[in-house]
Amino acid sequence: MNKSTLALAVAVGVLAQQAGAAGFIEDSKATLGLRNFYINTDNRDSAAKTAAGVQNKNEEWGQGFDLRFISGYTQGTVGFGIDAIGLLGIRLDSGGGTNGATATSYGGTVFPSKSNGEAVDNFSSLGLTAKAKISQTELKLGTLQPKNPVIVTNDGRLLPQTWQGGQITSGEIKDLTLVGGQIEAVKGRNSSNNEQLSIGGANSPTVSGRDSNKFLYAGGDYKITKDLTAQYYYGNLEDFYKQHFLGLVHNWAIGPGVLKSDLRYFNSSDDGANGNTPAYYSTGNYTGTASGRGKVDNNLYSGLFLYSVAGHTFGGGYQVSNGSSDFPWLNQGDGSSNYTITDMQIQKFGRAGEKTWQARYSYDFAKVGLPGATAGVVYLRGDNIDTVGANGRENGSGRSEWERDLTLAYVVPEGPLKNLGFMWKNAMWRNDIPGQRDQDENRLIVSYSIPLL
Repeated sequence: MNKSTLALAVAVGVLAQQAGAAGFIEDSKATLGLRNFYINTDNRDSAAKTAAGVQNKNEEWGQGFDLRFISGYTQGTVGFGIDAIGLLGIRLDSGGGTNGATATSYGGTVFPSKSNGEAVDNFSSLGLTAKAKISQTELKLGTLQPKNPVIVTNDGRLLPQTWQGGQITSGEIKDLTLVGGQIEAVKGRNSSNNEQLSIGGANSPTVSGRDSNKFLYAGGDYKITKDLTAQYYYGNLEDFYKQHFLGLVHNWAIGPGVLKSDLRYFNSSDDGANGNTPAYYSTGNYTGTASGRGKVDNNLYSGLFLYSVAGHTFGGGYQVSNGSSDFPWLNQGDGSSNYTITDMQIQKFGRAGEKTWQARYSYDFAKVGLPGATAGVVYLRGDNIDTVGANGRENGSGRSEWERDLTLAYVVPEGPLKNLGFMWKNAMWRNDIPGQRDQDENRLIVSYSIPLL
């Protein structure tokens, strides 16, 4: 029996005796989330469009159900509770064979795939989390969805990503929040199965023995003043990489609006097998292999500045990714997110050598009498991208890419249809990177949240 299963068994035993205690039931909440999700990715207009075995268009449509139960805590010095998340995805259409599944992928764009590459009719999973709380310190074991600078849960498809492990969060010291944890497995957004952990370059599902079952993380947020927060986090994926993060967020009232400054720095280096075993190498390393893979070595600096006034938000940012490898993050190859200011709808803009600037604008229509309606656009351009030649050496640093993302959304703010949401996300990506394909993508999302308790 693994640690998470044992912890859950103990918690259930305790709760069976104390379920009637005040707080456990009274403070419990249950919610059913509904998400109708359609995605269409078109990469036909590309120099690589004739690549063998690669689909020119990916298209899928499904209905998702996300049932969550969050208990309160039993009474006493140490309070106990249990949370649960039940996920179900039902296929409505998989585009007549254009679901995006390949021989080296974990599944299609939205759904897992059968052995013949076709999308499954449905997929589901159940996650349980045992929890205990004493004062302002909380321990959770089981299914987690962490979000901090070194581990970010992805929720960009029909169903969200989940992780297995343990986490402790403490707010005992005023203005300081501390967090630490260990992750042992991950369940992708298009999967019913837990997988071990990996990074880009080593995350092929067809090759075993090059993953890890231990990601350790710890860090904290310190509120220096009401407008200034400092962050430090550390993450270590055993046999792949070690990562340090420093962040500073400041809000400054200027005239009628507020300027938000968000400064971030990541230092990433190799760990264990990644330093000497090719199967564990990262993508984007151009120091001697024709495959463009090698050990993790990356420094990433970025700054994002947003000025908000009267419903308008104007923003700009700049990011530099240097070192001999791409920026690393937890990436099993089935959809993932990271904590960079360039994590966009299609691309991440963290390639070795890449320098990226961005401009963005958004508007909240509540200022003109239409609460719940928002719109936004982001444009990014990355230059100086390193590439690799047949000799395994750097083959110039003049490659570039750009992406434009547009989002329109409306959430019914009140009345019988309160919380009913509509969203259209459109993205365009163009590049001159060898082997990469231009993309256009549309996502249509209808969501609804129903409180049950």
